Amino acid sequence: MSELAKPTNTNFIHTGVAKVQAGIRDYIALIRPDYWVKNIFILPGILFAIAVYDVELTGNLFLKILVGFVSTCMVASANYVINEYLDAEFDKFHPLKKQRTSVVRVVNPVIIYGEYAFLAIAGLALGYLISFKFFVTLLFLLFMGVMYNVRPFRSKERVYLDVLSESVNNPIRFCLGWFMVSPAVGLYMDSRWDLEFFNSVPPLSIILAYWMGGAFLMATKRFAEYRLIGNAETAGLYRRSFKYYTENSLLISMFFYALTCAFFLGIFLIKNRIEMLISFPFFALLFAWYLKIGLLKDSPVQGSEKIWTRKWFMLYIVLFTILICLLMFVDIPWLRWFLIQTRN
Repeated sequence: MSELAKPTNTNFIHTGVAKVQAGIRDYIALIRPDYWVKNIFILPGILFAIAVYDVELTGNLFLKILVGFVSTCMVASANYVINEYLDAEFDKFHPLKKQRTSVVRVVNPVIIYGEYAFLAIAGLALGYLISFKFFVTLLFLLFMGVMYNVRPFRSKERVYLDVLSESVNNPIRFCLGWFMVSPAVGLYMDSRWDLEFFNSVPPLSIILAYWMGGAFLMATKRFAEYRLIGNAETAGLYRRSFKYYTENSLLISMFFYALTCAFFLGIFLIKNRIEMLISFPFFALLFAWYLKIGLLKDSPVQGSEKIWTRKWFMLYIVLFTILICLLMFVDIPWLRWFLIQTRN
């Protein structure tokens, strides 16, 4: 019997209280529309591609970006549906996730499969209209949802791989934004499979930086979850990888991911947009501030409250984004002079 076919839900929650059948609102909740904000990670890919390729801003471009965002949200929601359904037997051990729909309601597997299939197919169909590169990248996002959630893979249960496999969605989103506007991107798929596909991909340095940055965010979330549960045995029941984690090991991994992200980010900025070096201290402050929030008791990064309720932090992100946009399109010649003189 496949993982998807296993009846992970019973008519009683672990406290013995009878559950009721899920309604329409419950199935809508499974797609987690409030999580679509994560797709903001697409935006840097769009902006960098516009700056690198000097793309003209047209109505057609904005239409493709809109369609691209919608298709990405649909595929991401397909992953959320299957995530929540297959996690129901484990989420009941989490202080907050035990209130999720699949834990407190009886869901119909047929509806779950149908919801997943509709979101996946519709999202991929829209992505097909953007470009072949965008479509393949979107397909990879869907594939990673299977690898992360479905046995026998279920990478979320494997120590460290749980963080790395989930955070890979960050560079995937960056590539989705990049492919919305990079060369040879049209409303219809380019059927040729040749070197052109690889000639317009984002630099490897920014892909690795984005991946490690996402790993830092995810490891901080794991740290906050581990502290929230407060019991190593219960944490292991919620997520098998937690059997091997400690607060110290998670903190060390966060430090590693942050340093690795900074290293590859520096390479990308020097090689591709020297003006962006001015933003580096602000990147560091962003990471430090997020870490401070992650170390709080009942930290918002693990879901006790939404991170965007931190008004000053969100204001900083908005101002930081404005700074990034300015640095991508405003030339500062003296920075190049400084580097040339330094080499001499």
